[in-house]
Amino acid sequence: MIAKIGSGANTRGVLKYLYDTVRAKDHTDPHLVASFDGFAPDPGRDEAATLTQLATMLDLRVKQAGDRAPEKHVWHCSVRAAPEDRILTDDEWAVIARRVLNATGIAPAGDPDACRWVAVRHAEDHIHIVATKVRGDLRQPRNWNDYPRANEECAVIEKEYGLRQFVRGDRTAAKRPTRAEQEKARRAGSATTPREHLRTAVRTAVAAAANTEEFFALLGGTGVLVDVQYFPSGDIRGYKVAQPGDTNAEGQPIWFSGSALAPDLSYPKIAERLATIDPTPELASRKPDAGHTAWTKATAAVDRIPEILDRTDEATGQAHITVVAEALDALPLVAPAQLQPRLLKAATAFERASRSHIRARHQQAQATRTAVKAIVRQPAPTDGAAIAMLLDALLLAVVAARHWHRTRHHDQQAEAARQAAEHLYAAYQAAAAQPIAVIHQRGLHLSVSQQRRQTDVLRQALPPALAEQVLAEPGWPALAATLTDAEAAGHNPTTLLTQAANRRELDTATSLSDVLTWRLRRSANLTAAPETRHDTPARGKHDTPRPVPAAQPAHRAPKDTTRKR
Repeated sequence: MIAKIGSGANTRGVLKYLYDTVRAKDHTDPHLVASFDGFAPDPGRDEAATLTQLATMLDLRVKQAGDRAPEKHVWHCSVRAAPEDRILTDDEWAVIARRVLNATGIAPAGDPDACRWVAVRHAEDHIHIVATKVRGDLRQPRNWNDYPRANEECAVIEKEYGLRQFVRGDRTAAKRPTRAEQEKARRAGSATTPREHLRTAVRTAVAAAANTEEFFALLGGTGVLVDVQYFPSGDIRGYKVAQPGDTNAEGQPIWFSGSALAPDLSYPKIAERLATIDPTPELASRKPDAGHTAWTKATAAVDRIPEILDRTDEATGQAHITVVAEALDALPLVAPAQLQPRLLKAATAFERASRSHIRARHQQAQATRTAVKAIVRQPAPTDGAAIAMLLDALLLAVVAARHWHRTRHHDQQAEAARQAAEHLYAAYQAAAAQPIAVIHQRGLHLSVSQQRRQTDVLRQALPPALAEQVLAEPGWPALAATLTDAEAAGHNPTTLLTQAANRRELDTATSLSDVLTWRLRRSANLTAAPETRHDTPARGKHDTPRPVPAAQPAHRAPKDTTRKR
């Protein structure tokens, strides 16, 4: 059940729309289900009643208040059930209307001076509540935060009435494109609006930059128009961006401030995040193995995030979820071309999961953020398994983020993380196919004694049912080869496998052997087969990357099930 609230200045005009059955074809049998005193005239059911009579009755106190009445004195709230919900009766809708009015402060229960109101039903699945915002004592109602209060009450009503429970947010979502922006983009033949394009460009620049100066340089390098505002002291006050060619009627660029794109993209919040970057030599190193080392460290840092989310305070957890989002925003800059569309979709989906009402303590994620930024400043390693291992670690982090949000009832964020996991899993499968095949071939050539030894290790480390499941999987040879590599590197394979099996998400894995293979290779710091390569695009001589174009939003929502791994 969803409530939407608006305001206006013409009471009769709103009522005329609600009772119209000519132009609004979906309006059938409009009638009152409830009113402030139970005696309001009903133009839909009473032949002697008119819209003017009903409007005059509602506007009585507005006229009495005179200049003290608000200019937009009409409070209009629609309450709609889900299509699959049962048809509620008029009496049930009347109760719902009174509960919403009480929750919002428009008409508190038992208050003789409450605002005048009516509830009109012109369709089976929803009602409209119309009230005039002048109380009996000629004061205005205390209806601050009426929208979240109305939807909080709707959430309670859903449970009590056995209706579909909608996913609700916490007012931290990015601002959606307006209807006008969507229509303008459609006329221009674009699948995304300028607001969405600019949001992705800014997020990508933030993910790649090491400081605010570089952030503005990278953002300008994408072709986006950037206007930086300064205080008289010379300090940066803020910034705004525009998409070339997106102009108003006067031909001037249509500018968006950072906060108009998303709550976390204002200049102060970007500066706060970038101030936590550790200016270590890793960000500027040009050693031959610097790229591989950066990816290894980034993978290890991301691999610790699920444990951090389980064991640290909320502010630190939120900071690390922000870093997960930055990693997803940054990866398309360095990932193989064939993975970029999936990664862009994952980043776009997870954007909603990156924010909540919990204020992040970004300094606690300093090391993780620095490690992530280092990978976009170095050429990607030729070892094709590096990207697969990082994606596997990110997938576990996204799943952990979803669990973190769900336990705190962050419904929209949890759903966004679920969608991101689906896109990320598709990218992981594509990235892992070739390197896992190489490792698999090596496993097929193990000696009989090596195979027997690794089988014994597996049965010691895993419960019997899981061990037999792994042995029956096609991916077992790759896991056996990895156990052999770990032992050759001086590790205890039984200990490593036990630790890997105890981590989150193993019980829902489609291929236990594949998941365990990558976990072991990460924890043992093993490279994949040196034969494995991917077609990473060549990088130029500059140290800093250029953000990729904005992602295209998905047009179809993913299935409402968690992807099995």
